[in-house]
Amino acid sequence: MPRQPISVEDTASRISAYVYGNILVLTALIPLHNTSVSHAGAVVIGTSIATFIAHAFAESVGRSARAGRNLTTVERVAELRDSVPVLTSGLIPTVVVAMGGAGWIGLNTALVIAEVLVVTRIAGTTFVIARLRGERPTGQTLFGSVVLGVVAVVVVALKLVLTH
Repeated sequence: MPRQPISVEDTASRISAYVYGNILVLTALIPLHNTSVSHAGAVVIGTSIATFIAHAFAESVGRSARAGRNLTTVERVAELRDSVPVLTSGLIPTVVVAMGGAGWIGLNTALVIAEVLVVTRIAGTTFVIARLRGERPTGQTLFGSVVLGVVAVVVVALKLVLTH
């Protein structure tokens, strides 16, 4: 059975989940520079899982409110699927932190690499959106990417200042 293209709303939901998950993983990574590898790995994995659950729950409640009824099981599963990008946001940082745990690189170096990769993933979202729209990347796409990365860092800094 051929796969049907996902709707614009589901695509937007997945992009939102991707950015949100990456923001929270980045926020979790920054304070870990004076900790152990096992603690750092547990925090990144725990952040990804907890955020996935919270995001799926919140999106289900929102979708139910928009629909004006309780969601069906199929719709709830769709919300879980649309929240998967939150879960995957911690995958690469976890692997990089594990490289620090394996002794291939120092933990602080691993954390900096993971942080840079997460910011790069967020910034690269503009290219994904352009592709989904059927547009070719332009200088404006690159500029938007830089702006998105900077805004993400500002959001993370604000979250850290207000909550840590």
